[in-house]
Amino acid sequence: MSAGFLKLEVKRVIRARKFWIVAFLFPTLLYLMQANLFDMMQANLTGGGAAINFSEHLLGSLAAFGALFVALNVGTRVAIERSTGWQRQLRITPLSPTSYLAAKLAAAMVVALPAITAVALTGALLQGVRLPVGGWLQLVLGVWLGTLPFALLGVFIGQVATAESVQVLTSVSHMLLGVLGGALVPSVAFPDWMQTVSAIMPSHWLAEVGHSPFEDSARLGLAALVLAGWTVVLGGAVTLRYLKDSARV
Repeated sequence: MSAGFLKLEVKRVIRARKFWIVAFLFPTLLYLMQANLFDMMQANLTGGGAAINFSEHLLGSLAAFGALFVALNVGTRVAIERSTGWQRQLRITPLSPTSYLAAKLAAAMVVALPAITAVALTGALLQGVRLPVGGWLQLVLGVWLGTLPFALLGVFIGQVATAESVQVLTSVSHMLLGVLGGALVPSVAFPDWMQTVSAIMPSHWLAEVGHSPFEDSARLGLAALVLAGWTVVLGGAVTLRYLKDSARV
């Protein structure tokens, strides 16, 4: 039953029109608009004392933002299922809590992958960004794997929010993670105090994974450790919340 439920969740996401709009168009248009805007402004950003290729830096950032943006949206379906009683019905079936949560996470990760790929293809085909095959794989797969804690955060938001409040909480999370974390607006343009705040956000480290094929990759290992830590913390929070809700049945 768990394999069937997982397959059903993935199919529901793929067949939804919102999947195609959000996963492909939104991050791609953001990338093109920001790239053209900064080109017209002739931005001269620096990081660590070295000049940064803006198109490359922006590609890494927007690939990260697009992935976390769509992954967080998994919480909407979770909140609706809780509000309508569907999640309560599933708890009295042989479907285990682990299978239910794994299906939700899988659906979020399925949506994240094309969002990352769309930004990467846009950078290569329209912005002239060049990387060897290994570099593209590092970018796409690295950011995709790093999206897991954000998928967990999306599930957690769905567990604590109502059907009416989930969109507000998700939108606030998008903005905080995107802006303060430097995934939506490059943190190299921030003043020093904001860069300190940015480094606390998990989205900052997801963006670092996206930057790693183009810039100093020494921070890639640290980014992986930070994101792994967030995965453990959020995974524990999701599990505890689900078990708490199950005890009420």
